[in-house]
Amino acid sequence: MSTTSTTPVTDTAEDHALKAKHAAMWALGDYHAVAREVIAPLGPILVQAAGIGPGQRVHDVAAGTGNVALPAARTGATVVASDLTPELLADGRADAEAAGLDITWQTADAEAQPFTDGEFDAVLSCVGVMFAPHHQLVADELVRVTRPGGTIGLLSWTPEGFIGQLFAVMKPYAPPPPPGAQPPPLWGHVDHVRDLFGDQVAELTAVQQDLVVDVFPTPEEFRDFFKRTYGPTIAVYRAIADDPEKVAALDRDLVALAERFDRGDGHTVLDWEYLLVTARRA
Repeated sequence: MSTTSTTPVTDTAEDHALKAKHAAMWALGDYHAVAREVIAPLGPILVQAAGIGPGQRVHDVAAGTGNVALPAARTGATVVASDLTPELLADGRADAEAAGLDITWQTADAEAQPFTDGEFDAVLSCVGVMFAPHHQLVADELVRVTRPGGTIGLLSWTPEGFIGQLFAVMKPYAPPPPPGAQPPPLWGHVDHVRDLFGDQVAELTAVQQDLVVDVFPTPEEFRDFFKRTYGPTIAVYRAIADDPEKVAALDRDLVALAERFDRGDGHTVLDWEYLLVTARRA
């Protein structure tokens, strides 16, 4: 059985508007397809690196459709999955129910989590909290809801890697970010992560690895898939929809990005670099 509850995600009108915009963006398209068809291996990698197992209470923060929550629940852990976007949680809940997994799904803000201090043995996020706008707030909340000695585990796209470069390619076409919002790929730099956590954590380890993506036969098929499924890409195309020249230019730029990273021979093969971080709450 899976259960769902809802809590307020913001405390101020300004923050409410920003978070509502983020939630709506991630509801665009079909992120479930991205999680299921492209990045599915990442959740189990993070779960294994964090040493998740039976009897642990685990929080998957900015869980999306449950890329971490489902494999964590399969180990026998008790899992709470939270995200700003209810539509993503609904997809995850359906997957969990189909698999017979008991997971609690909760609409919540990673920057203001509705959980008590030290409530979880492990707090994880897989390409999730990196997209929250205020990095220090997120880091402090991750620490707060982890018990002393508990595990914090994060998997984030690097700025230099494929998805980091995807955002760099889209940036000239996108509206400017709101004041104070920090770039998501900063979470892919270990020095940034160390600065955020400071002495709140111990035994911080970090490793850069690649997710091999070979599901797109051509660069054009990568572009078309992301135009159809990936909320941030859809949002950028919507912002320039009344300018056919910009649309055509972004079409070309996304193909060029995939061509730049492609190491396949007749079939596109892309390495998507990420930073895997684990630490103990001090």
